[in-house]
Amino acid sequence: MTEAEIIASLRRFIDDNFLYMKPGFVLGDDDSLMKKGVVDSMGVMEVLGFLEDTFGVTPEDHEVTEANLGSLAAIARFVKARQAA
Repeated sequence: MTEAEIIASLRRFIDDNFLYMKPGFVLGDDDSLMKKGVVDSMGVMEVLGFLEDTFGVTPEDHEVTEANLGSLAAIARFVKARQAA
C-alpha cells in the first residue's frame, strides 16, 4: 500500500468519524489533527484503533507522538515504515 493510499483511507476514517458535522472543513495532509481541532485525546485512541484494525500497526507508547501521528501524512509515513520493518 502506498502512502497516498494510506492517506486516502485515513481521510475517509477522519471524515466519517470526526468531520461528519463539519461540511466544507478543509484538512490538508500536513495539517495538525489536534491543532485544527479534528481530534482530541480520545480521538487519538480511536485513530490508534483504526491503525491496528486497518493496517495491523500498533504503535508503542513511546511512538505516540506528534511527529508520528500528528497529521495524515505523518501517520502514513509511520504506517509505511512500520509495515516495512
